[in-house]
Amino acid sequence: MTASAHAAPAGSPYHVLHRKLDSLEATIAVVGLGYVGLPLVRAIHDAGYRVLGFDIDQAKIDKLRRAECYIEHLGPEFFKELAASSRFEPTSDAANLAKADAILLCVPTPLGKHREPDLSYVIESTRLCAATLRAGQLIVLESTTYPGTTREDMLPVLAEAGGTRGVVCGRDYFVAYSPEREDPGSPGRTAKELPKVVGGTDQPSGDLAALLYGKFVRTVVRVSSAEVAEASKLLENIYRAVNIALVNEMKVVLDAMGIDVWEVIAAASTKPFGFQPFYPGPGLGGHCIPIDPFYLTWKARAAGHNTRFIELAGEINSAMPHHVIDRVAAALNDDGKAMRGARVLVMGIAYKKNVDDIRESPSAEIIELLRDRGAQVSYHDPHLPVFPSMRKHRIDLESAPLTPALAAGHDVALIVTDHDAVDYAVLAQHSPLVVDTRNAMARLAGKPRARIVKA
Repeated sequence: MTASAHAAPAGSPYHVLHRKLDSLEATIAVVGLGYVGLPLVRAIHDAGYRVLGFDIDQAKIDKLRRAECYIEHLGPEFFKELAASSRFEPTSDAANLAKADAILLCVPTPLGKHREPDLSYVIESTRLCAATLRAGQLIVLESTTYPGTTREDMLPVLAEAGGTRGVVCGRDYFVAYSPEREDPGSPGRTAKELPKVVGGTDQPSGDLAALLYGKFVRTVVRVSSAEVAEASKLLENIYRAVNIALVNEMKVVLDAMGIDVWEVIAAASTKPFGFQPFYPGPGLGGHCIPIDPFYLTWKARAAGHNTRFIELAGEINSAMPHHVIDRVAAALNDDGKAMRGARVLVMGIAYKKNVDDIRESPSAEIIELLRDRGAQVSYHDPHLPVFPSMRKHRIDLESAPLTPALAAGHDVALIVTDHDAVDYAVLAQHSPLVVDTRNAMARLAGKPRARIVKA
């Protein structure tokens, strides 16, 4: 049973929450203080709301209290501002969620070992909300997931708790979905500036969620349901995954023909209509693109359908680290060297340039594959002085300073991530061999001494 926003009587939980959100008197909780949650905290805080930041990782809470920066691209001043603010409270105590009028869930949605959706973080955070659920609360899921998660997986957990307290979704409390759109490190793409898709599990929930986001996001795109919003997020990232797979496959094919795929893309990009450039790489990284297609394929199978096109794209992209290793081995062989015992300098381990974000980075698999073939691996990344622990990988390495001696002391430099802060001229002049997966060396002026192989 739901209630129409217009039918709700004056003084109802809907109208009370509407007034608090509209007047900036509400307290907004953000659950999950990582690469999605913290930029959201900044936008909400800047709008004038009181913000409660919750995370189960006590180390993050302690760093926030000490104004210690743990996400590089947000900058140290942001952490100092939060620590000094009377409108921000970091906590690892879930009981504090009772204070919140709106709770935004920004938790991971990884894949299981068989590439099945893992909703354990979503369900557990929903249970935390259910434990303090009360009339006059709005709960919004931001995590990327398959259509139906908000209604079919979250709502039953909340409804069970609500039933014991006499509160009903759509009348007393409200539930919506609004997918995160973060592009870490990209200028002009902050949480405030990116359009926000919002869909409710009912009309009142959608109304309230749209009102809230409209206070700190420039453009709110209201859709008819949570399911439409969930599907839109998957389409955005599957579109990218499929097109990246296309250029990755083109790269392999054109390389066999002796054609430079980067030059081909540049030429095709001159067409002013009907073409959008995508670029090849060593494999997909980040939380969304390597994972989202498998959320849809799993849901599609449950609905009795196959997604052959999407699954093929996933296979192509997943194979790219192996292609890179084969190119390194072939390049070393051309120099009369074997992979076993070769000294390999991996340049960049973040999943994209100019950030310290390691999530799903292909660098981890590439390093493990190199080691499996007997190579001795070092790495340089100006944004990541120590290789962070990952869900699937544990790599005990520290970044080596990039010097002429470091470059000359390795048999091959393998560019995985093309950070702007790296002096690639050092590689060009002192490395004997550079295998470049990002076309970074092509941007240098002058003829390099190193032999350059594109991969």
